[in-house]
Amino acid sequence: MAGLEERAKALGIAVEYEGTGGQHHRAPDATLAALTAAFGDGAGPADATLRAPGGVRCHLPDGLRGWGVAVQLYQLRSDRNWGIGDFADLLALAPHLAAAGADFVGLNPVHSLFLADPAACSPFSPSDRRFLNPLYLAVDRMKGFVPTMADPAALRAVRGTDLVDYPAVAALKLRALRAIWMAAGSPDADPAFCAEDRDDLDRHALFEAVSAHMAAQGHGAAWTEWPADWQEADGPAIRTFAADHAAELAFHRWLQQETDRQLAAAHRACLKAGMRIGLYLDFAVGEARGGAGSWGRTDVLNGVRIGAPPDYFNESGQDWGLMALSPVAMTEGRAAPFAALMRRAMTHAGALRIDHAMGLWQLFLIPDGTDPSAGTYARYPVGDMLTALADASHARGAMIIGEDLGNVPDGFRAVMDEVGILSYRILLFERGEAGYIPPADYPVNAMVCLSTHDLPTFQGWWQGDDIRLRRRFGLVRAATAEEQTAARKGERRDLLNALAAEGLIAPGTTPPAEGPAPEAIVTAVHRFLARAPSRLMAVRLEDLAGELRPVNLPSTTDDDHPNWRPKLRRDWREIVRSDRFGALTQAIAAERPRNK
Repeated sequence: MAGLEERAKALGIAVEYEGTGGQHHRAPDATLAALTAAFGDGAGPADATLRAPGGVRCHLPDGLRGWGVAVQLYQLRSDRNWGIGDFADLLALAPHLAAAGADFVGLNPVHSLFLADPAACSPFSPSDRRFLNPLYLAVDRMKGFVPTMADPAALRAVRGTDLVDYPAVAALKLRALRAIWMAAGSPDADPAFCAEDRDDLDRHALFEAVSAHMAAQGHGAAWTEWPADWQEADGPAIRTFAADHAAELAFHRWLQQETDRQLAAAHRACLKAGMRIGLYLDFAVGEARGGAGSWGRTDVLNGVRIGAPPDYFNESGQDWGLMALSPVAMTEGRAAPFAALMRRAMTHAGALRIDHAMGLWQLFLIPDGTDPSAGTYARYPVGDMLTALADASHARGAMIIGEDLGNVPDGFRAVMDEVGILSYRILLFERGEAGYIPPADYPVNAMVCLSTHDLPTFQGWWQGDDIRLRRRFGLVRAATAEEQTAARKGERRDLLNALAAEGLIAPGTTPPAEGPAPEAIVTAVHRFLARAPSRLMAVRLEDLAGELRPVNLPSTTDDDHPNWRPKLRRDWREIVRSDRFGALTQAIAAERPRNK
């Protein structure tokens, strides 16, 4: 199979790779054959060596050392929202966070999902990363809304649930949004809004209209589930539909305009309240199969999904079910499709997090019909990708944070640092031979945090809830779970030693073996991390609220675990008035004062 291997190498497909634990893996011939077929004709990336392009650097304000709060927007409870946190909640929350000293509010991805299938709610599995999710619209704050457009009993029902009921929320909001739109005379989006990306906006609106029609006919919301003649975005069936449903396309363009306006207003509110960064948005690594972002496009790989090789958290590897941009198309187009995505993503942001930033250099690709063990890495034109990212960063005035967790290639973090992309450092992962590294050893060009949406809250970690969940859902074997439980006891002890070394708790402090971490420990941990010289620190709103439950358990399905649906236990206004919120934010602000 020498010819197959040579063709794979020419396309930047790894015949062999090293896993997270240093294990050596060889890609099966069937994988190489499937990937070379998916890549098609053309040349792969010329960059066989990982290096930064000369003279390329992202926007990075001098002297900034701040902190902010990471929020899963849908989790927010309030007595006015429609069963899901929305942009009005965000706009009202921002001044409270700014007053506490925060310089940014971090959000989950707010990309467009499948409006015709609202139960597909993962913000990291978007239909289209170019556009926004209208379910975050605060309908009651829109011009033309009147209370009779909503059923009070239905609103009370969706507000009262502990999990976001996405189908019920979508039904309520879309019904009211359509009523507002019709009462306004069924307007189209303003020409100024359409001007920059008119073709993309038209295609997106057409997808949403066809998707709703197909779902109503029982075919599903994704274009891969439609009849063959409807899957062709420029085919005769679609052209006829577009001509017959011009008003529906106008409705979906209008929805995008209104969603964009409310997101922009939230960013302005953050800055007006005194934040130096404002909104810190999140950019997903790929798009869901059958979504608007891949419909009719030739620069997206078909028959391939993005994932990750086996690691500590999942011994079988991960299949994220996401479609990837074609490395060949990125090479031939000098990363133009990626550049367009970046410009759009930073329109209303002072900072942008690139999920799985290693995708600027390589992605782990899995051919359809196989599991992650059959996957391998494929390279992207890193020089062009970094140049496109930096250009958009300067054009929008947005800092870039690269999520560099998992299997990080040698030299990748050095390249990030050279081009001004902040590393993403998780306290629970930052260990040396003697235990947790001290704050002074964290890099300056980094964002630091306790954990992320894919990891347990601090209370969940302290109590070992994450290990129990991984075992419950079969993500690790019983013996592995026992080993991790024993290791967690040592990790807790190491953390206490690190806190004592910083003078944040008394040496020999021994908290109860069971139950939640004492408030003094929680405060000390946040102060410990805040002392790092790193430019940014993010604290999760869940930790400020003392939440135990994780928002996501990777590699589980909706039938197993309610990923992306848990609400915060309390109204966000109660949280910001709580003693815990005050103690933690004061501790962080004392270590990271805004005037320094």
